[in-house]
Amino acid sequence: MSFQYITQIPTPEEIKAEIPLSDKAKRIKADRDRLIKDAFEGKSARKALVIGPCSADNENAVMEYMYRLADVYAKVNDKLIIIPRIYTNKPRTTGAGYKGMLHQPDINEKPNIHKGIYTIRRLHKRLVEETGLTAADEMLYPENCRYLDDILAYHAVGARSVENQEHRLTVSGIDEPVGMKNPTSGDLRVLINSIKAAQMPHRFIFNGYEVQTQGNPLAHAILRGAMNHYGSNIPNYHYEDLMQFSELYLESGLDNPAIIVDCNHANSMKDYREQPRIAKEVLNNAKNSEAVSRMVKGLMIESYIMDGCQPENGTNYGQSITDGCLGWEKTERLIYEIADMVQ
Repeated sequence: MSFQYITQIPTPEEIKAEIPLSDKAKRIKADRDRLIKDAFEGKSARKALVIGPCSADNENAVMEYMYRLADVYAKVNDKLIIIPRIYTNKPRTTGAGYKGMLHQPDINEKPNIHKGIYTIRRLHKRLVEETGLTAADEMLYPENCRYLDDILAYHAVGARSVENQEHRLTVSGIDEPVGMKNPTSGDLRVLINSIKAAQMPHRFIFNGYEVQTQGNPLAHAILRGAMNHYGSNIPNYHYEDLMQFSELYLESGLDNPAIIVDCNHANSMKDYREQPRIAKEVLNNAKNSEAVSRMVKGLMIESYIMDGCQPENGTNYGQSITDGCLGWEKTERLIYEIADMVQ
């Protein structure tokens, strides 16, 4: 086999011992977990807003954004539960391009996963201890979630991973809400099957052990739009889409049926500027339909300090090097507008 062994990676237990959470951070996470769980179980009218950069590419810029987000959250926390996006693992359609801070903690240097594991844990720890928020990250590699499982508030399984058996089984052992994105094909029955698998108990091989999980009743759907066989984007956030999927969801008998609408990706036709319009359409439909209001638990929005995106070797501070994001001025205005629309 043509594998070159570069360096041995520390275990999650070793990393957690070197970079432990403070007692204050543990209390923050426990309190936030209860708030978020209540929203997904329908015990709270608050809507979840999973928001932040497409990819966490620069620690200073990410933390500046998070400080701003924490200030805004203090003004809307009666209506919203803001869950910052700190996505440190990035799937790449062709395998080329920036794979996230885990792979490349310094964009100006070569990949260094050993260093990256320490970097992403320190970043997530800073968020909790300095802002009082807990974040979302993407589960690109199932076993890697153990490096952050005591910090994260929310996990996301991407459209290219949602059909993978290992992802589905790993989600069944996670305590926090996990959003399962619809596959790029848009097949909603595949999405229902993914959620069903995640909510069931399983026995399987994980981290060198035979393990038993109890199932995750907080596994739910993220609608992110789809792509047809011609490569055209197909949105799935409109009223008819939400109602049709809600019916499938209810027929399935799954626990805590919930939808997060991703306002970017194929839903926005990959135009980040469409996100405010999409968010408002979804919330207007929730105002006018009890079924939509009950099922849609929140929104996912990509935003950063600067509008748009730049090449990986770009030097614009706080501008995405992956998907285009809303800049801060538009983001702040949109958060207040969303809060005003939540009933």
